[in-house]
Amino acid sequence: VQLQASGGGLVQAGDSLRLSCAASGRAVSSYDMGWFRQAPGKEREFVAANDRSGGSTYYAGSVKGRFTISRDNAKNTVYLQMSSLKPEDTAVYYCAAGGNYWRGPHLKTAYDYWGRGTQVTVSS
Repeated sequence: VQLQASGGGLVQAGDSLRLSCAASGRAVSSYDMGWFRQAPGKEREFVAANDRSGGSTYYAGSVKGRFTISRDNAKNTVYLQMSSLKPEDTAVYYCAAGGNYWRGPHLKTAYDYWGRGTQVTVSS
C-alpha cells in the first residue's frame, strides 16, 4: 500500500486543520492506521490511531480532546481533524498503515507502511 498525506499548512493558534492520508494499492480497510508527527530535533511521536474495524481509537495525551482520527473506506482515506491548534503542534505529520496493532498502537513498530509527511506550522 502507498500512502500520501496532505492538508498541512500554516495556521494560527486556535485554528483548525484537517489532514488526509490517501491510500493506493490496497484498501485502507485492511489496515490499522496511525498518525505520527516529528518536530525539528525531536523523535517521531505518536498522535492517533484507529484499528481496521474502526471500533477502537487511541490518542496521545497531548492531543486528546482536540484531534480526531477517522476513516472513509469508500474513499480509501484516513483523516486527522485537528482543532484548537497550538504552536507545539508544529511538526511534520505522517500517516502509517500496519497489521501489528497488538504491539501497541502508539508504537512505530506496529506499522509497516509510511507515507511522506505533510508540514503543519502553527504560529502564536
